[in-house]
This record gives sequence, C-alpha cells and structure tokens, in this order.
Amino acid sequence: MLKRLYHEDHNTGSAGTRIADAEFPAPFHEGLEYSSPARGTWNIVHTGMLIPQSHQIFVCAMGCLRGVVLTAAEMNALGRYSSIQIREENVLDGGMEDLMIEGVTDIIHKLDHRPRAILLFISCQHFFLAYDQKLVFTVLRERFPDIRFTDCYMIPTLRKSGLTPDQKMRMQMYSMWEKRPFDAKKVNLIGSNLPTAPTSELRRMVEDAGFSFWDLSRCRDFEDYLAMAEAPLNLVYEPIVLMAAKELKERLGQDYLYLTFTYDFEELEKNYQLLADALGIEKPNFAADRRRAKEAIDHAGAVIGETPIAVDYTFTFRILNFSRMLLEHGFHVTEIYADAFPAEDEADFAWIREQYPDIMIFPTNRPAMRFSASSKDCRKILAVGQKAAYFAATDHFVNVAESGGFYGYDGIVRIMELMEDAFSHKKDRRAVIQRKGYGCESCI
Repeated sequence: MLKRLYHEDHNTGSAGTRIADAEFPAPFHEGLEYSSPARGTWNIVHTGMLIPQSHQIFVCAMGCLRGVVLTAAEMNALGRYSSIQIREENVLDGGMEDLMIEGVTDIIHKLDHRPRAILLFISCQHFFLAYDQKLVFTVLRERFPDIRFTDCYMIPTLRKSGLTPDQKMRMQMYSMWEKRPFDAKKVNLIGSNLPTAPTSELRRMVEDAGFSFWDLSRCRDFEDYLAMAEAPLNLVYEPIVLMAAKELKERLGQDYLYLTFTYDFEELEKNYQLLADALGIEKPNFAADRRRAKEAIDHAGAVIGETPIAVDYTFTFRILNFSRMLLEHGFHVTEIYADAFPAEDEADFAWIREQYPDIMIFPTNRPAMRFSASSKDCRKILAVGQKAAYFAATDHFVNVAESGGFYGYDGIVRIMELMEDAFSHKKDRRAVIQRKGYGCESCI
C-alpha cells in the first residue's frame, strides 16, 4: 500500500519559501523529483560532440538509450552516434565484456568514416555487474591502434554522491590529451560548453598580450584538440571544471587559474589581476569597459522599471551573485528558481536575505512545481533563463543557458541588452524552451 510521506499542495506557494526562511546552500529537502520541459542546458551528448572527429557509443538498456538518441537526432548528429543495447540475456549470461568489445568492433567496421576518437559511454548496469572495464578498453585499443578511446559515464545513480556526472564528463573530455612540450604563448579555457565571446575582456586580455586563446569550440579537427595539451595554463571559470583542471595539472603538469564567474565589479578586477600575474603582464585599465557596463545597467533599469523579474540557476553558475547585482541597481527581482546554491554565493545569499527578505525562492525539481505555470496571474514578468520563463509563465524572457559565454563587463552589457529586448518583445516560450542544448543546432 502506498503511503504519502509528506503533504504537498497543488500550488507553488507550498513549494517555495521566502529567502528569509531559507537555509543555505540547500533550501529544499531531497525527494521525488520533477523535470520541467525547459531543455536549454547541455547534457553529456552535447558536451561530447565538442571533440571534433569523435564518435559516441552508448551501451545501456533501451529505456536509457531513448533520451540520448533523441538528443543526437535533434542536433542533426546521428552520424556521430551509435548505441549497443543491453538485454536481459546480456545481464544473465556474464558476457558483458564480449558484448561491448564485439559491439564496438562491429560499429567501427560499419561506419562510413574512420573516427579519430571513440567516447564509450558506460551505464549503471556495468557497475552493478562489476564487469572488467580494463579488459574491454585494452582489447579495443589493441584492435584499433589508430583510434583513441575514452570511458564516459551515463550513471544517474551516482548523481548524489561523489563526482557528479557533469564533473566526470568534464574530466573525461580531456582524458585523451598526452603530455607534450609546452608552448609558452598558448592559453586554454577548459570545461565551458559555450565559447567565450571574443569581445570579452578575458579573451581580449589574453590575445592582446600575444597569447593564443583556445577552447574546444575553436578546434577544427582532432589534431587541434590534442594540441591543447601544449598550453602550460588552463583557465577555468565554472566550478564543476575544477576537478578536471586539478587532474590535468597532476597528469600533464598544466597549471590552472580559477577565475570565478562574477557580476561584481571589484571581484572582476581581482580576477583580471590574477590573470595578469599569471601571464606576466600589467593589468590593462578596464575603466572604459566598467563604465560601459554601468551605463548598460542604468539604461536597462530605466527601460524595465518596476517590472517583476524572475531568474533561474540555468542562466548562470552564480544566480545569487547575479540577482544581487540586479537588486543593487534597482531592478525588482521577485522570484529565484534554484534547488541549491554554490558555496561562492554564500555572502550574496546573506546580503539578499538581509536586504530583501521577502524574495521567494522556488525549487525547480519538486513535483508541486508542475502546477506553477497554471497558477500564475496575467501580470507582466520578465524572466532571465528558460526555467524561470516556464515556471513564471511568461513569454518575455532571456533565452540564455550556462551564462552564454558572457564573461566580464562585456558580458554584463550583452545581458542587459538581452533583458531590454526580452522586455520589449515576446518569444514563443513553448517552441523555444523545448530545444535541447542552447547554442547547438536543432532540427526542431
């Protein structure tokens, strides 16, 4: 007999809480989860496709394969995707290793091209069965010495313990790099799905100092990807990439510099000073960029006025830091959608709770949130992020995920321009947010 463990009304009032009553960093309990139809964030298929001339092979049960094959199809990349289905007999007969070795071999022989790399995705069942992974990869590398193989993971059962799937994926993305002589004038940005805008001070600072700036989005072929191992310095601004940066430092000797994603002007200046020191140059004077950002904020504030603003965590890695920036400049933030907050936002959480205690914090994954859109009134709300647009039921929204590569003062300018445009022009919310992987090609 089923028993309700806790009561939850069919309205978002029971799901949300005032920030004054919320706990940091996790304001909501864990339990049965709900997934909204806002699909702009990247998944492991999108991220793996960043490696040029690579091919993905997923080995898992049919139910699990459904989601990843649809992602590959939607982004018009089925030519770079294959799968091996695990059936009941494969679990019972103890032949998982043979299934994988012969399955991958058959796929490679049937491809109309020779991939430079295979990303072999392993599922939960492999760990339940304790299969011999070392044997599988040893045999495949012996059979196909011209192809690089790396192990990737689609294991949602590990999502709440140890390294998250996103953290592990970022590590495996660079696992095929091998140690090379360093090119002192080469700098990488690692871990970001979206390229940093060329107008960003971060990229300008590197390139104006005579260094080449690399990330996966700039790699034309697999050789470019491998050549990124020549950079003595990796830049990181996403917290989930730190483990990858540490692993590369240990394995290849590449140093790394963590430049936290921030919307605070003083914190930005500190980041740029750290970068200047790492490059051995004088920090440029960014007074004009800072002034331009302030002017863009003031202009957007005058246009948007007292319109309520809803923001969500899929828009940026530091949603509370972003919300604080808006609030400090007079914007009327009323709703924040997030299930948990990064440690870096603790001071921002305390500031918002002190200054704006009635701002509502809503989860995005609690079952009661599935009724959110139907409970909204007809007032105009400006949403920043797809989940905020969905839950706030508004067609006035900024369609950006994972910060969009908008770093620094230039990034703030771009965001303010997008907020103004979203305020003035509606989007087809239903059509836009169902497209997977913001910035990827979509056949929808």
